[in-house]
Amino acid sequence: MEKRELICIGCPLGCPVTVTMEAGEVIKVEGNTCKRGDDYARKEVTNPTRIVTSTVMVEGGKDVTVSVKTKTDIPKEKIFDCVKSLKGVTVQAPVHIGDVILANTADTGVDIIATSNVEAK
Repeated sequence: MEKRELICIGCPLGCPVTVTMEAGEVIKVEGNTCKRGDDYARKEVTNPTRIVTSTVMVEGGKDVTVSVKTKTDIPKEKIFDCVKSLKGVTVQAPVHIGDVILANTADTGVDIIATSNVEAK
């Protein structure tokens, strides 16, 4: 039997959570104070994912960069590939929140989208 200690990031409380596993299966989750904690702990020990945030360059805009993120979470092991795929990406102003900046980043099926607006000069 294996026990893993986590700090839940499912809500602002940050509960210390203990996950008990046997043969790669979650047997028990303890320490969470809400359902999100149970969901987070089970996912984190079996299939961890993350949202990736960054910036890309903007040409012809009032700002030189725009903030971006993955539209949904991606497998944790794809984070570095995702960041590498953004290297050298430049977009033309104007940019609007939700615009797809890079489709299917790192072959995850997830798009990189703008999280702020950049007006043209």
